[in-house]
Amino acid sequence: MTAQHGAATASFSVGGLLDQLGAHFLAVRYIIVPVILVILVIGVLEKPGLQERAADLIRELRGATAGRVLLIYGGIRQVTVALGIPLGGQASVVRPLIAPMAEAAARLQQPALGEAAAQEIRAHAAATENVGAFFGEDVFVAVGAVLLIKGFMEGIGVEVSLWKTALWGLPTAFCAFFALWWRLRALDRRLARGAA
Repeated sequence: MTAQHGAATASFSVGGLLDQLGAHFLAVRYIIVPVILVILVIGVLEKPGLQERAADLIRELRGATAGRVLLIYGGIRQVTVALGIPLGGQASVVRPLIAPMAEAAARLQQPALGEAAAQEIRAHAAATENVGAFFGEDVFVAVGAVLLIKGFMEGIGVEVSLWKTALWGLPTAFCAFFALWWRLRALDRRLARGAA
């Protein structure tokens, strides 16, 4: 950040910065419409037992663990978001598919899985979605986060390239995926200790 950029940013009050962020967020809100449509479709699919079919699929895989299932989903989520493919979401994929699959994998190791462990797996499933989506979207130039950054910076008089903004998201995305792997490995170890 040059001195000119710092001066442009410093000239705004906190309220002015929040006004700029809000205005640019509202300008890119149309990106949310496909998510709403996917949630409606998943709601229709959940009625005939989507969660049970997902759990049955995982029970057939003997090497599956909760952490591995979540790590695979997190990797897929981060890559698809980075490529601009809208695949995933808390209500559309995590709750009806990923969390039941991870729980089913944990029950392979520990058939008497307690409610506290099941809640922990669900929390890790939600966190995996957040990590994959949040850090993946900073790599794709047409996703709301990058457009928001560009719009905000241009609003305060700083020219920023979309490609450079996305490029600087890559190291953060790799670090986030490593941290996710570490946490899910720790989850598998805790579940294995509980099974023992």
